[in-house]
Amino acid sequence: MHMKAVLGVWLLVLVGLGAAAPSVFSSLAGAGWQANGSESVAVRDFAQEHFGGDASSAIQVVIHTEDGTIGDRATTEVIEDATALLSADDRIADIMPPTPGVTVSEDGRTGILIAGAAADTDDMVRLADDLSDRITALGTDTIDVLPTGQSMLWSDFNHANHDAMMKAEMMSWPVTLLILVLAFGSLVAAGLPLMLTLAGLVASAGALVLLNMVTPISVWAMNFALMFALALGIDYALFLVARFRDALRPHGGSHGGTTPSASVDVAATYGTAGKAVLLSGITVLISLSAVLLVPAPAVRTMAVGIMLAVVFVLAASFTLLPAVLGALGEKVNAVSLPFAKKQEHRSPLFARWAGVLQRRPLVAVLGSAALLVLLALPVLGLKVAMPSIAVVPEDAPVRQGYHLVQDAMGDGAPGMLQIITDAEDAEAATGRAASTDGIAAVTPAMPAGDDSGLVMFQAVPEVDPSDEAMTGILADLRADLPESALVGGAPAESIDLQDALDTWLPVIIGVILVLGFLLLLVALRAPLTALVGTLVSLLSTGAAFGVARLIFQEGHLSGLFSFEPQGFLDGWGPVFFFAMIFAVAMDYTVFLLATVKEHHEKTGDARLSVTEGMAHSGRIIFAAAAVMVAVFFTFALAEPLPPKEMGIILGTAVLLDALLVRLVLLPAVMLLAGRAAWWCPAWLRRILPDVSFSH
Repeated sequence: MHMKAVLGVWLLVLVGLGAAAPSVFSSLAGAGWQANGSESVAVRDFAQEHFGGDASSAIQVVIHTEDGTIGDRATTEVIEDATALLSADDRIADIMPPTPGVTVSEDGRTGILIAGAAADTDDMVRLADDLSDRITALGTDTIDVLPTGQSMLWSDFNHANHDAMMKAEMMSWPVTLLILVLAFGSLVAAGLPLMLTLAGLVASAGALVLLNMVTPISVWAMNFALMFALALGIDYALFLVARFRDALRPHGGSHGGTTPSASVDVAATYGTAGKAVLLSGITVLISLSAVLLVPAPAVRTMAVGIMLAVVFVLAASFTLLPAVLGALGEKVNAVSLPFAKKQEHRSPLFARWAGVLQRRPLVAVLGSAALLVLLALPVLGLKVAMPSIAVVPEDAPVRQGYHLVQDAMGDGAPGMLQIITDAEDAEAATGRAASTDGIAAVTPAMPAGDDSGLVMFQAVPEVDPSDEAMTGILADLRADLPESALVGGAPAESIDLQDALDTWLPVIIGVILVLGFLLLLVALRAPLTALVGTLVSLLSTGAAFGVARLIFQEGHLSGLFSFEPQGFLDGWGPVFFFAMIFAVAMDYTVFLLATVKEHHEKTGDARLSVTEGMAHSGRIIFAAAAVMVAVFFTFALAEPLPPKEMGIILGTAVLLDALLVRLVLLPAVMLLAGRAAWWCPAWLRRILPDVSFSH
């Protein structure tokens, strides 16, 4: 083993990428929640180019007074101060003061100053980060000054979620370490998964910062990378270290340090468990790569962040970990707890459980499948939408400004729709918009400040921007307006993104299932087992989303988890969480089926191989699931809703998948199938590579 060379290379990688890592959360992009190529994005671009930056990404400042009116001496001074503050930044284009009949309430006590966007959406979110506190500080004893608008929303949203996710991560580490110590019974062995995780985290954080210099990467990419590096790093290390410790036993503990026999044990480990880990990593990467089909920068770069973390964890698993294992040898069991001295890789408990399944395989299949189907039934009524203002804390300035505007100007005022059309169609467009059901009012059409021949006006909906009726209002507007008219604005951007997510969801599910099946087919050379192993993942996924509907849409247990139900699940959930759940589920599938195949290659006995596969992988799957459930459910304690959704959905999926699918349903189906589980037609066997998991 080339311990020094490997450590030297990793040291260079971690120092190089680690130098960039500390700036990961401050440098990554805060926007990107849009459907590229959509009508609403085109409106935003036109507004920024031709209308002084009065786009959905503009900074909005709400000025409210109870002791006077907008335009009196006190409010005029505040407006001038806000104008001076905003105009000093080159990311601001034109500044539009509160205008009666357009951005001033009927009672004259609330007005909106609009600072046009002269930069892209990510820079406008960074500007919101920079100016939010300074804008709020302009308020006086009698005048409230609050920043709001789409850029401010994403700024507060990102900060609240980042803080919550970091707290959840910190809470999960002690629990993770405790589970690892109990699983391994040795402090040294338990420390190896954490070493793997930290290496993957530092490397992926630095890589994301460098990649962000080429193309904007969402700050959410690091949040998810952090979580998956921890979960998968521990998964892979559990499987590899457990197999290495098992390989040591025939030597009777006679060696320690870097010896030829230690190198042989490492080779045996990677000749068996190493192949399963590699197959698992490829499966995870394939599942997440399907998300890249969605034409939304934030969604795509979240997938990229996780994929980078998986690549670095895999790299560490196949270079850093074997070098350390070869150097440690028998010392991997150092600082062992008393119970660990009798611990064997083959678990008698899971061997007995496999015996129970052998006696009643049909009961196990029907019982576990029925429970999963019952939990999955609510998914048929699942509603999804982009997040509402409720996802930011109640005391956030953006939420306070939002409600001030609603109280003064109507429910739909914070989400005005922007309509851009040719000047000759302006009269027809404003008339049709005003007569559209669900539109409370329209503002006068304003010509562009150049010779483009365009005009823009706002349509104020009657309902809150997150109300499901907004989808129908937008569709009616687009159908009724002249052909030259384009409809955008923040609500339209959310609806267009949701439409894109809904459109691509069946495609993504299909791609993930087909590629997952093909990968298992290549590895196992068993069509029936590959098909069953792929399809049963749908049951745990469906059950997790069924539970999600009950909790997040219907509001059950909302008091326990301390959140305000939106009446729907956040829109990216089905696409992104499906890919993540399927990746984790296939992780366990690979560990189980690779071990079963290894024993089938040795014995040729289909039923015995299931028993031995369970005995040798059941405890690892159980421990890995316990770590993941602990990691995911800590996010359920977060205050913001999105981390709470992620934690509960992923935690529920892992719990159900490990306990009901991998440790009950899948082995029971294989027991029922018997020899048919490993049947493969001769023509297919000639095509497929011969991948062996025995050593």
